Parts: sequence; C-alpha cells; structure tokens
Amino acid sequence: MTARLLLVLDADSTLLRDEVIELLADEAGRGLEVAAATEAAMRGEVDFATSLRGRVAALRGVPVSAFPRVRARITPTPGVHELVAAVHERGGIVAVVSGGFHEILDDLAPALAVDVWRANRLATSDGVLTGEVDGPIVDAAGKADALREWAADHGVPLSSTIAIGDGANDLQMLAAAGLGLAFNAKPAVRAQADLVIGPVDLREVIPLLP
Repeated sequence: MTARLLLVLDADSTLLRDEVIELLADEAGRGLEVAAATEAAMRGEVDFATSLRGRVAALRGVPVSAFPRVRARITPTPGVHELVAAVHERGGIVAVVSGGFHEILDDLAPALAVDVWRANRLATSDGVLTGEVDGPIVDAAGKADALREWAADHGVPLSSTIAIGDGANDLQMLAAAGLGLAFNAKPAVRAQADLVIGPVDLREVIPLLP
C-alpha cells in the first residue's frame, strides 16, 4: 500500500502524556528512582540502551496482571485524535516507534487509529516480569531505521516524512525525516530539530502536513 506521507511519533511524552516505564515502576514501588533515570536518558546524559536495561531491571517481579492497571492510567496527548485523522484524510500513514513496550502499545495504538508501531518487549516468567528486555532494544538508531523502513514499505519519499519526538533517543529519527519536530522536548532536542512545537497539543502539527 502506497501513501502520500508518513508521520512517525515517539510514544512516551509525545503520543502519550506519560512515561510508561515510570507507571510500571510504580507497581514495584520504584517509580521515583526510575523517573530520575528516565529523565537523564531523555536528556542524552547516558546511553539509552544501557539506561533502559537498568530501568527494566527495576521492574523485576511486577506481575503481568499490572498491565491493565497501567494502561488505565495512561493519557493520550491532547490533539492526537485530530492529528491522526488529518494524516489519514491526506492519504497518509501514522506510525509510532517507542523505546517503551509492546505490552502497552498493542492495546493503545489501535485505539488511537495508529497504522503501524514498534517497541521493546518485556521478558516474563511465571506471570511476572524478569527484569530483562526480550529481543533487540529499540534505541535511537532503531527509531531512525523504523522510519526509513516504513517509508520504503509505503512508497513514501523521505522528503514526505515527518517525525515527532521529545528525547535524545529521537534525534536520529528527527534527522532522518523530511521534517523533524521537537514536541514537549528536552533542550538538546529543541536545539537540533527543524521546528519546535511549543504547546503540548498535537493539533499544532496539522498546519505542517503536506
């Protein structure tokens, strides 16, 4: 299936108002500890993959039964429904690539009418999290690769792609896109993006769609 344009969003703090790993860590009583580590990773102060492994280790023992509770706490970013609809009206594809987790996105993405998504997976054993990531980590390079792959799959030239993100692990994806937007973003991302979206409202992106 070909498309006129491709919009790729980060998930946590972009598509969603929340950092999902922090909500999961709350279930283990380690929310504040993980939140501090997440903030450092998003500022680009530590390697993302190393940081993610450390933060996921803090989730060891969280029961899989916690996932519905976490999903119930998540708030989509204002304007997401309108932005997705606007892309679809223009014959475009909406994608999400996340350093977060399929266990959450597999329910949320279809509900938000997202067409395709990619994220990390959490290893489990006997109904609880083992504290490990299952499979390759979706890091900064993985996000950029996903954008290029989806563009090729749908016959979209890179010049007709838009990427939106907030953290340092989004920078390669923003650079690969025809238009890279910093949204709700850390200073390093605002400094390097093509444009900065000020209000935390995804409807602000609609006038930029081709």
